[in-house]
Amino acid sequence: MSDPYMPLSSVRSGMGFEAAKGVHGLTVQIVNVYFVQNPSQPHEFVLIDAGMPKSAGMIIKEAKQRFGDNCTCKAIILTHGHFDHIGAIEEILEQWKVPVYVHEKELPYVTGQEDYPPARPDSKSGLVAKLSPLFPRHSINISSHVHTLPEDGSVPFLEEWEWLFTPGHTPGHVSLFRESGRVLLAGDAVITVEQESLADVVIQKQELHGPPAYFTMDTALTSESIQRIAKLEPEALLTGHGIPMTGRNYSKDLSALAERLSAIT
Repeated sequence: MSDPYMPLSSVRSGMGFEAAKGVHGLTVQIVNVYFVQNPSQPHEFVLIDAGMPKSAGMIIKEAKQRFGDNCTCKAIILTHGHFDHIGAIEEILEQWKVPVYVHEKELPYVTGQEDYPPARPDSKSGLVAKLSPLFPRHSINISSHVHTLPEDGSVPFLEEWEWLFTPGHTPGHVSLFRESGRVLLAGDAVITVEQESLADVVIQKQELHGPPAYFTMDTALTSESIQRIAKLEPEALLTGHGIPMTGRNYSKDLSALAERLSAIT
């Protein structure tokens, strides 16, 4: 059973956008999902994350508008299993009966074995942080669809991409990277809005931040993951929350962010 509709939203909700060559984004209330196109089969794509509860219709409609009514979803890659990244997955899987890939350390949260720990509303000031104990944190069970990502770092159905282990926000968080265009699909490893602040979330004020603190399990490990991302010298940060940042090398910005997070652990 899916969670009830969550009323949190932003001015960009429902907006589709070209995030990078071959990557289409859609803002679903307060979170972004991404459709990565198969360059040799324009009607095929892989979905990255599955949005907020009750958003399956919006996601499926966007896919058809972007890739055609007869488009084919080949797989779903989950960066992690928090409610705002898996909220519509059960309904989506009724439409697209496809494999779902996660890191092995994220398996307990998508196979009904373990719930995420309670939110930490005092981790930062801001209304969203204060509301975070109300957010769903229970596991889901999509065992019949779930597979672990390949150990060699390859991404199923996406030859140009590799997945990176970026834990900290959750134990099995992953990000995806494509060397062509130096594109990072970051999930919540880094985000481009202060997610704890309701005002910033609503207007989507663009700033580079660490993951939502109220649901981040290990800040020190998060800092290490951001340093790992920085070494890739990404030029497009396609994040789970906030307006993507593109157009220059973000290595120094990411390193500085990692140092700030490290200092507060």
